[in-house]
Amino acid sequence: MSDPFVEHRNLLFTVAYEMLSSAADAEDVVQETWLRWAEVDQAEVRDPRAYLVRIATRQALNRMRTLERRRESYVGPWLPEPLLTTPDVADDVELADSVSTAMLMVLETLNPTERAVFVLREVFGFDYAEIAAAVDKSEPAVRQIASRAGKHVQARRPRATPPEDTDDVLTRFLAAAAGGDLQGLMDVMAPDVVLFSDGGGLKRAALRPIVGRDKVLRWLNGVMGRDGEMTVDVAQVNGQPAIRFFLDGVLDVVATARFEGGVATELYLVRNPHKLTRADKDVVHLSR
Repeated sequence: MSDPFVEHRNLLFTVAYEMLSSAADAEDVVQETWLRWAEVDQAEVRDPRAYLVRIATRQALNRMRTLERRRESYVGPWLPEPLLTTPDVADDVELADSVSTAMLMVLETLNPTERAVFVLREVFGFDYAEIAAAVDKSEPAVRQIASRAGKHVQARRPRATPPEDTDDVLTRFLAAAAGGDLQGLMDVMAPDVVLFSDGGGLKRAALRPIVGRDKVLRWLNGVMGRDGEMTVDVAQVNGQPAIRFFLDGVLDVVATARFEGGVATELYLVRNPHKLTRADKDVVHLSR
């Protein structure tokens, strides 16, 4: 007989990651969930999947409050931790969209309870009664929260871009970046493109978002590849194609983007080395 925790472990990690945007914290939530599951009389649990997700959600909510305090002292913009994901994640369009950097940035604008309700309802399809038990609210209250969070996200979520269009823009972006072709980079950026860079105070990064194609290009030209030999490749990160920059063979930057109308409207550059460990070699299995 299979262990329900083992069976649903990838799901629990995915739920926690979508609530926290941090793989390290999501792993801690999964570990805490296992410890509490081990203390339960499992024969009395009618729906192990829902029960495990309930435990993970409560642990993630507790951790979100700690993270809020931690981020108040964070140096510069805070971006989600990039994950090197398996190809099957990209095949699940809804899952890939929900873990994309652009979508996680939208989820960051929700309060903890709104985020938990939205993720459990819209991404994982739990019913309102199950969500109410997980977030310790009444079912009518959860319905109101879900409606409010849904409208909030809908107004801010990135418009879907056909994969073939994304691939084309990325191909052109990669060629331009690899060759130092500033005009080529300009052609794949919107005039009002916004750059977010996350160095966590450990690597050089802009302390505020940079707005405007010319300013973004000047910043990139001044920072990228100045301290050694830079090489680039394309990898599946958070279910989307992303560009990885290696400095003297060591992963230095993971760049993802939000695309609309065939151009990049937002760029996300993660340089904080503490956030890059999984985007180098460790492939993460996400699941719904």
